[in-house]
Amino acid sequence: MKRTLLLLATLVLCSSSFCQPNFLKRLQKGQPQHLVVYGTSLSSGGAGNAWMRIVSAAIQEQFGDGLIQYSLAGKGGMWSVWGVKNFEDSVIAKKPDAVFIEFGMNDAFQEYGTSVALARLNLEYMIDRLRLYNDSCDIFLQVMNMPIGKSAAFRPHLDEYYAMYRKVAQEKKVMLIDHYPNWKHLLDQGEDTFRQYVPDGLHPNRKGGEEVIAPKIIEILNLNKKES
Repeated sequence: MKRTLLLLATLVLCSSSFCQPNFLKRLQKGQPQHLVVYGTSLSSGGAGNAWMRIVSAAIQEQFGDGLIQYSLAGKGGMWSVWGVKNFEDSVIAKKPDAVFIEFGMNDAFQEYGTSVALARLNLEYMIDRLRLYNDSCDIFLQVMNMPIGKSAAFRPHLDEYYAMYRKVAQEKKVMLIDHYPNWKHLLDQGEDTFRQYVPDGLHPNRKGGEEVIAPKIIEILNLNKKES
């Protein structure tokens, strides 16, 4: 009985931000690490750089310059079907030590016709493929912001896709970075406040990346914590 309780406690800890990712352990040993960010326009191009620059700087501050490199491997307007088709060239070929994945926003786009079940199969494929490539590669699933206005109307069932991400993270025992509550907090303050961070109702701007997305990732990675 005691052994079972200890195992359960370990699983709880290792599914939370208290369990240090493998790539951070390797950084502590001075081993260079490569992070790959894979997903939609929310995490590629200028939008992705807005928060990854901050995250990268926080990692370098803690572990030293020159040890961390990141690649934005996603593409605007894409969804998990594209993600699976391009996974080898866009992710595996880069030999990542950790991968951040988000396709929920565009999987929910009605015109693409991607069911929650298919989106789940695609997500699980990417997770399984990464583990086959390297079972010590860290995997982070990201739940992003909610859209508003016309962009929300095109994604009437987004909550179901985000719920699937949360469930898959738990079942596959990968790290979850859930930005949704922080975005909800801003939206609850009014649309005008929300649009300061998401001007077009869909894409976080630089302010959103730096002040909302990056801090959550830094929190989950437990970076820049002062020792007591």
